[in-house]
Amino acid sequence: MKAKDVKAKTNDELNAELEQLTKEVFNLRFQKASGQLENTARVRDVRRTIARIKSVLGERKRAAS
Repeated sequence: MKAKDVKAKTNDELNAELEQLTKEVFNLRFQKASGQLENTARVRDVRRTIARIKSVLGERKRAAS
C-alpha cells in the first residue's frame, strides 16, 4: 500500500487495516518458522505497510493536539 493510499483513509479504516496486518504478520512468522512460507518478500511488505499506517496515525494525533 502506498503512502498516498494510507493518507486517503480515515482513522477507523486505518485501525482496522492495522489490526488485520498485525494478524497477517503473526501468521507469516509462523509459516516462516515451520518452513511453509513461499513468498518471503510479503513479510517485508506487510511490516512496511504497518509502519506507514502507524506514521500517518501518529501525524494525525500530533496535528490534533
